Amino acid sequence: MNLMAYIFVLLAAMLWGTVGTTQTFLQAEVSSIAVAGVRSAIGGGVLLVLALFMRKIKFKTWSWKWTILAAIMIALFQSLFFTSVRFTGVALGTVVTIGSSPVFSGLVEWAIWKRKPNRVWAIATALAIIGCVLLFVNRGEASVNPIGILLALCAGLMFALYTNCSKQLTEKEETLPAVAMTFTLCALLLLPFSGDGVMWAFNSQNLFPMIFMGLAATSVAYLLFLGGLEKISSSSAVTLSLAEPLTAALLGVFLVGEYLSPTSWVGVVLLLGGIIVLTLGSRKTGEE
Repeated sequence: MNLMAYIFVLLAAMLWGTVGTTQTFLQAEVSSIAVAGVRSAIGGGVLLVLALFMRKIKFKTWSWKWTILAAIMIALFQSLFFTSVRFTGVALGTVVTIGSSPVFSGLVEWAIWKRKPNRVWAIATALAIIGCVLLFVNRGEASVNPIGILLALCAGLMFALYTNCSKQLTEKEETLPAVAMTFTLCALLLLPFSGDGVMWAFNSQNLFPMIFMGLAATSVAYLLFLGGLEKISSSSAVTLSLAEPLTAALLGVFLVGEYLSPTSWVGVVLLLGGIIVLTLGSRKTGEE
């Protein structure tokens, strides 16, 4: 069992968890879809230039099917998630989206690839999902809107499908060009629907947060995620990605001065417990 693969995915999720705090430094009127599009363009574009310079991409023999599918899924994930938040609020939208994605990933892996999730994954996922719910309970305004809940569930499914598509892609292509191609295509899909263009990103207030989100929370994060995904199952990787809301919550406490209730701290402990069970339990049993 490759422990470093689990560490890579955890580090990726921690980098994703910085996005919420980083976005607080942006101008308030910029749409979330525009942020996602520019972030993908920076992250994918920089890696694309690097991959082309290193001659890592052979367009004629490239695995276009899995790249296009991965790009569509991650673009839909971001669009559906941000839209669901408008209907339900950040807390409920996050819980439903991130909490449902490990379950969907396990079901997709089972239904399509005939790989049944093991008991360690089931226990760890249950702990992490309960922890995620407790972490966000009573945090912010929430509206149980059926449309918003449905959109959040669809977002969770899209992230699960993205992870499964990316695993197939990394079996055929190297990680760096795979991330580069996926997020360049993702940006091309998102930017036409952003409504805000890209010029806002060059504003002095927005430039450095966007560079950080593009390079650290996209380029580096997804290189780590796909690097780890090569060695572990898609379902395990998605469960480990629950470290994202955990990181976001802790950054909110220690950097922004947010308050976590005792219930939320119980959620933090359960989330950590789920991650530890999955990492150490899978390593002990020798199962992915």
